[in-house]
Amino acid sequence: MTRQSITLANQNDEWLKQQVANEEFTSKSEAVNYLIKKARERQEYDDFVQMKIDRGIKSGFSTKTKEELLVEIKKRLNV
Repeated sequence: MTRQSITLANQNDEWLKQQVANEEFTSKSEAVNYLIKKARERQEYDDFVQMKIDRGIKSGFSTKTKEELLVEIKKRLNV
């Protein structure tokens, strides 16, 4: 692993210390790595959702009625 030196706001440092004291993590480094991992996962999810939104917008508006859409969805699901 790469060793880093970072500066934390006092409240963030106290929070990290409390997490270690409560045995949520074994060290502040473990807690920071966990938080970064969660932020990366969240970013991947946000990117995925944005891609779906963009695809929907690009496809345009449907001219089908709700009933027609429901029939089409049921056909796709083999219901």
